[in-house]
Amino acid sequence: MSDGPRIAIDAMGGDSGPAAMIGGAARALRKDASLQFTFYGDEALVAAEVARHPSLKSATICHSPESIGGSEKPSQAIRRARTTSMGMAINAVKEHRADAALSGGNTGALMAMSKLALRTMPGIDRPALAALLPTLGDNDVIMLDLGANTECDAQNLVQFAVMGAAYARTGLGLATPRVKLLNIGTEELKGTDELKDAAALLREADYLAFKFDGFTEGDQLSRGEVDVVVTDGFSGNIALKTAEGTARFVTDLLRRAFTSSLRSKAGFALSKPALELLKVHLDPNNHNGAVFLGLNGLVVKSHGSANPKGVSNAIRVAASMVRNDITRKIGDDLDNFRAHAFAAESAK
Repeated sequence: MSDGPRIAIDAMGGDSGPAAMIGGAARALRKDASLQFTFYGDEALVAAEVARHPSLKSATICHSPESIGGSEKPSQAIRRARTTSMGMAINAVKEHRADAALSGGNTGALMAMSKLALRTMPGIDRPALAALLPTLGDNDVIMLDLGANTECDAQNLVQFAVMGAAYARTGLGLATPRVKLLNIGTEELKGTDELKDAAALLREADYLAFKFDGFTEGDQLSRGEVDVVVTDGFSGNIALKTAEGTARFVTDLLRRAFTSSLRSKAGFALSKPALELLKVHLDPNNHNGAVFLGLNGLVVKSHGSANPKGVSNAIRVAASMVRNDITRKIGDDLDNFRAHAFAAESAK
């Protein structure tokens, strides 16, 4: 029996249901044979899909009589946590039968269920949704929060910075990540009081394993000049959706331009290698897998529209977080931060 990361998968989550989620698991298993999967969903549908992938013959299937709808309110979803594929996958993490849960379903419901079942870590007021975004630099940028919290105070932003930096050290292998706060300008006097207060606290926290570099603006997110961008969930979600929409706009514009005439089609043939590189960079499936940080357990959110390749990447993110023990590392950083903050307060 393999002793690799145990991943609980909500097979009914996502736009394509079991086909994409189970196909993604099979794809992930080809790259990492140590992975262990438990699928939660309609047993007949899940079993039929699993049968198409002989490599998944050792996977476990757990029947769930219900699933969460895409438009279902979190308050309604919570009441059905015990009987839905999403709730049962999260509960497997709570009961230590799985190391991480993965779902492509309703984000609000996933956040509400995860917070209720797993609770927040000591020192964390609110969990945050973090994801990797492509850049022109040597590595992707981690951005949080991407929608879990629409309003945040200075302490929330500081906690997000600590969690994001721990993610960068484990997920990107960066010893001292560069951290910035998203703002309307880089000048110290710009922004809300919450941003200014958070910046002041982060400048004083030079004992933590990251470098705080002040503020950044939205047009700099993809330049590769920062490793972790911290913001509230309202601004973060708008920035994320804008970036995704821009990527689709550029892709569609190029497709239209290269099919407009015979000359442009010939130009497409000559430019195909460069365009393939652009496609890889802009394809959201290559950057799939957002992590809820700050919970006593790992939960990963896959894009609802992700294909098997995207689901496989989300599984890779989950497995990496398990192997790097990110929950413990975030806890260690928070303990360090609280200890220094207490000492500073006592010295006054």
